[in-house]
Amino acid sequence: MLKNCTTCGAQTREYAEFPSPYDPSVKIVRCYSCRRISLPYTDPTTGKMGP
Repeated sequence: MLKNCTTCGAQTREYAEFPSPYDPSVKIVRCYSCRRISLPYTDPTTGKMGP
């Protein structure tokens, strides 16, 4: 299944998905690349950045 990375927007099959720390009903999707180099993501509900 393809998902879009929350950080870079790329479609990927290798990802981690977890609930937002600010709103557990929202899922954060991180591709392997963004996780590996620790690019921050922006929470879609609050606009706050995470590691």
